Amino acid sequence: MAKVIAVANQKGGVGKTTTAVNLCCALHNMGKRCLLWDSDPQGNATTSMGGDKNRLEHTAYDVLIQGVSPKEVVIRTEFGDLVPANKAMAGAGIELIGMPDREYILKKALDGLRDSYDYIIIDCPPSLELLTLNSLCAADSLLIPVQCEYFALEGLSDLISTVRIIKRKLNRNLEIEGVLLTMFDSRTNLSYQVADEVKRYFKEKVYATVIPRNIRLSEAPSFAKPGVAYDRASKGSQAYLRLASEVIKRNEC
Repeated sequence: MAKVIAVANQKGGVGKTTTAVNLCCALHNMGKRCLLWDSDPQGNATTSMGGDKNRLEHTAYDVLIQGVSPKEVVIRTEFGDLVPANKAMAGAGIELIGMPDREYILKKALDGLRDSYDYIIIDCPPSLELLTLNSLCAADSLLIPVQCEYFALEGLSDLISTVRIIKRKLNRNLEIEGVLLTMFDSRTNLSYQVADEVKRYFKEKVYATVIPRNIRLSEAPSFAKPGVAYDRASKGSQAYLRLASEVIKRNEC
């Protein structure tokens, strides 16, 4: 039975998609059956997993809105399995509003996939809207990437408040999987200061692994690959491999 982990932060540019893609690929490389569900209309996770957003027969939109079986939409890639997304997903958030049990559409879809995987990773949109709400209602836990920059904690209180409301009213099993420090620059005092602040707030929920700023991670999507596959030896890729080990240790030991 798969552990469903939503990767979310309402603030953009924090390494959310990079984390979702590389965690999926790293878990796949470690022999885990892993699926990446792209819930972001930008479809960047789809591109990073080798999918062509302009040549998709079916996407996550068709599952959520048209009732297509998720098993018909899954794409097998060398980096793990993928349920892709493209700009059609932009309308899904609006169309979901009028649907019965609108918060649980994604959960019902994933229930049919759980037995086929060890981990299902959801890449959420960078906003607290209905697609993200669906993701949090479907997830067992939430992984929060936090960039080591000045506005790192901005908006986090809103996200945590939303998680508490969802846990109380919609998904009582939702937990914080962990908080991941990203874009860490060891040359600056600011990165260390932000890291200390995040650890003070989230305590043991912060992963020991820290993701550094790394040009190879930034280059990888242009080659339609996760960083872990593009340059496994890079510091960024090695960090995501360590993160995958932490995720496995927290869930399977």
